[in-house]
Amino acid sequence: MNPEAPALNGARLLVEALRTQRVDTAFTVPGESFLAVLDALYDVRDEIRLVVCRHESGAANMAEAHGKLTNRPGVCFVTRGPGASNACIGVHTARQDSTPMIVFIGQVSRDTLEREAWQEIDYRQMFGPIAKWVTQIDSAGRIPELISRAFHVATSGRPGPVVIALPEDMLVEAVVAQKAAGMLPCEPVRMQPHPEQIAHIGELLGEARQPVVLLGGSAWSREACADLHAFVERFDLPVVCTFRRQDLFDNRARHYAGEAGLGMDPALARRLRAADLVLAIGPRLGETSTQGYELFSIPTPQTRLVHVHRDANELGRVYRPHLAINAGMAEFTHALHTLKAPADPPWREWTRAAHADYEARRVPPPCEGTIDLAAIVAHVDDVLPENAVVTNGAGNYTLWVQRFFRYRGWRTQLAPTSGAMGYGLPAAIAAALHEPQRPAVCFAGDGCFLMTAQELATAVQYGARVVVVVVDNGMYGSIRMHQHRHYPGRVIGTELRSPDFVGLARAYGAYAETVERTADFPAAFARARAAETSAVLVLRTDPNVLTPNLTIEGPAQ
Repeated sequence: MNPEAPALNGARLLVEALRTQRVDTAFTVPGESFLAVLDALYDVRDEIRLVVCRHESGAANMAEAHGKLTNRPGVCFVTRGPGASNACIGVHTARQDSTPMIVFIGQVSRDTLEREAWQEIDYRQMFGPIAKWVTQIDSAGRIPELISRAFHVATSGRPGPVVIALPEDMLVEAVVAQKAAGMLPCEPVRMQPHPEQIAHIGELLGEARQPVVLLGGSAWSREACADLHAFVERFDLPVVCTFRRQDLFDNRARHYAGEAGLGMDPALARRLRAADLVLAIGPRLGETSTQGYELFSIPTPQTRLVHVHRDANELGRVYRPHLAINAGMAEFTHALHTLKAPADPPWREWTRAAHADYEARRVPPPCEGTIDLAAIVAHVDDVLPENAVVTNGAGNYTLWVQRFFRYRGWRTQLAPTSGAMGYGLPAAIAAALHEPQRPAVCFAGDGCFLMTAQELATAVQYGARVVVVVVDNGMYGSIRMHQHRHYPGRVIGTELRSPDFVGLARAYGAYAETVERTADFPAAFARARAAETSAVLVLRTDPNVLTPNLTIEGPAQ
């Protein structure tokens, strides 16, 4: 060790480690617990863009969406105690959505730990059940090691969130600059399928008459989706995407059969039960994609199941597959090129019928109100360009988006499989900041929008042009639906009295207008897209309409 080497403090060493990992964006709500990091970021502000948000949930959701868009860990910094608590929602979403993400949390000084100092929390206990790894850096000299490990953990196997606590005195601790030498960026481990496994898939397809490809999970790439599409075309197979993973396959393609998720088409559920071979590529096969674990028998499905996943721990977790393959999506889909397709697959009519069911499902049911949400979503589908990103949070309004919008391909959808409200707006902002040339459209219910509406200020400040379509029905719609189903006529706790959304959006500096009729939406949407700033369109919808097929009075006619 050279005693003459200059010294860095822990914060500067941390920022050097982030530069090594090719971090170009970080989201934050600033706090005094990590002032030294903010100061270190000042010197690299042309390399690492710091996006200052209005609430830690917004910062965490933006970081999670950034992780989805890049397949690299999204990064956010929040302060201790209240800041960490507010950021929990993003960590939970990253966990359930299998998104790489790293959350840095300021911590009390090391000499006051375990005294319940001001805003002190033990983050290992707090985040232990939902993060892939939680640690605290107690020595500045270990920053290069622990940051490298964090990026490897976040991106390996099933990707997910890592939480790192930063004691504030550690951040100003002097470290010899040589500690920064030798740092290298993380390169995710590549997992190849065995050739015998690929050959076995060919044998299973040779025996099948009613196969289905079921897509899901994370860590896909544009190239992997293209390879998968080529495989599906050669074999003429029907494709089903799991909940909020519809962008893994072009929904307009003749092989697309729909989404296995909340509000699943009954015809699609019957088809999945009738399949004699399911190629599940990427999904965990969780509750939403299996209708509460009722689609397939447990532990051994009634159909032959090929389950492909990056994490060996997910294989056999609930369902015992006929063939388990631990492989990455890119590696697996590329290996499928070696399979020879049959000249005349016996399931051609099965595939055509599956797509026909999907197209029939897209026909909007009659709507007697002044706002036909199905027609509005269909219009957005018609006019948005190929590269547009559509985002949403959670609520019954999402059933229209999932059913009537056709996602074009990889990363045109940002939506939480965790079912988290308030996600759509921060996700759209993250998308607009990452690729400003791509249109970003967010659908949000009135309750969903108000959970993160303050991030409109972030969008305006950083010039992130997003269009937000607010579906305002004056209630928490999905909870009202369940309330109506289980306790009819006993409405309590689901009514909302919202502010003037147009006035609120304009106060933030956004363009805004109310749309009262379906016929007025196309022109309003064009004005919103042409606005020089973010825009909000408010749709006042009938609270009687709970889903595309259900009203409070009964099934939609």
